[in-house]
Amino acid sequence: MKKISLNNPTGGRLALLTAAVIWGSSFIVMKDAVADVPVFQLLAIRFTLAGLLLAVLFRRRLMKSGKALLGHGALCGVLVLAGYVTQSYGLMTVTPGTNAFLTSVYCVMVPFMAWGLFRKRPTAYNWIAAVLCVTGIGLISLSEDLTLGAGEALTLLSGVFYALHIMALSHFGETDDPISLTIVQFTSAAVLAWGFSLTVEAGSPLPAPAIWPQLLYLTVMATAATLVLQSVGQRLTPPSQSAILLSLESVFGVFFSVLLGRESLTFQLSCGFALIFVSVIVSETQLSFLRRR
Repeated sequence: MKKISLNNPTGGRLALLTAAVIWGSSFIVMKDAVADVPVFQLLAIRFTLAGLLLAVLFRRRLMKSGKALLGHGALCGVLVLAGYVTQSYGLMTVTPGTNAFLTSVYCVMVPFMAWGLFRKRPTAYNWIAAVLCVTGIGLISLSEDLTLGAGEALTLLSGVFYALHIMALSHFGETDDPISLTIVQFTSAAVLAWGFSLTVEAGSPLPAPAIWPQLLYLTVMATAATLVLQSVGQRLTPPSQSAILLSLESVFGVFFSVLLGRESLTFQLSCGFALIFVSVIVSETQLSFLRRR
């Protein structure tokens, strides 16, 4: 029997799959958490604890980083907080599965944003993915009178912020250590979130003890642990395979939502989910896994 290790391709794929499962389950946990904890306070706690945990684990890498990391991390922190805030408010009025799939459209957005910012033209695969994605969004989000609900609109807006965040990480990752960049962005996001919590939410009291297991799961598992798993997995796995495994996050989001009775799958929803999933695969991999070497 082949031994599974995080130092071989099998271990790398397992790490990415585990990250996708955890992220998929986090939509359920987040749905319950935002019902009891103000959004900015929840995110402030999540980013603070995750940043501290990673800073302790990777303090040597952080100390070796240059001063430019502070500015880069601050910008990434603003973008990631904007993404989480809009996604969290959207999650209040849509199901976890819908939130998971509508968030995942950032993968399709990135090539077109790069076209506008860096003049890098999208490929034919990106255009095909865009058509599939828009069709899927319509099936999931539009009501009978062809209007978009507030929750769906906020979730799609979070996808825009996540796409900008991915582009910033990709750009700064060429010069900055990715783990150190993540620590700084989490810290920046935490500072901003605490500021908004103390003003917009009028300094709400800390969450009740019964909520802390959910907060710790979001912090330790869905933030810090998944970051490490993703870093290890992508180092050992080809990009096209990594994209497929990570995109399963939305599938697991629906799986856990249906399993726990949070939503029922209709034929229309299933078609919408399927189209968005295929669009992400097409955009991220360019179907390279189907072509001969």
